[in-house]
Amino acid sequence: MPTIRRAEAADRDRIFPLAEAFATSFRPEPAAFRESFDALVAAGDVRILVADDAGEIVGYLLGFDHFTFFANGRVSWVEEVTVRADRRGEGIGEALMGEFEAWAVVRGSRLVGLATRRADAFYLALGYEASATYYRKLL
Repeated sequence: MPTIRRAEAADRDRIFPLAEAFATSFRPEPAAFRESFDALVAAGDVRILVADDAGEIVGYLLGFDHFTFFANGRVSWVEEVTVRADRRGEGIGEALMGEFEAWAVVRGSRLVGLATRRADAFYLALGYEASATYYRKLL
């Protein structure tokens, strides 16, 4: 089982291929990815986790926490989570989510939320429940 750990600056170029494979609505551009990654890895309200298998990144999770009115405090949001296709079914995604949930608890979050259209069974198996409809407007 890979080690789940916080991403470091040196992981940037090893995460990019996974982000490319994950994206469906947009095509990640290397320069924009580098700029975003550098800002996110340094931010205090962001958690980037990687599944590191002997120096090879086989999965990652990008999540945030922020204050809300509706939850009387912080909530955490998983923006992206993916595991390399040939490594799915090994518990890596579950381990990434578990580590993020632990971070959310330490941060004082009241819930963890996410939007998905591809992995309902995975999230239901982890104890998540469908709660809302996701809307978006491309700008």
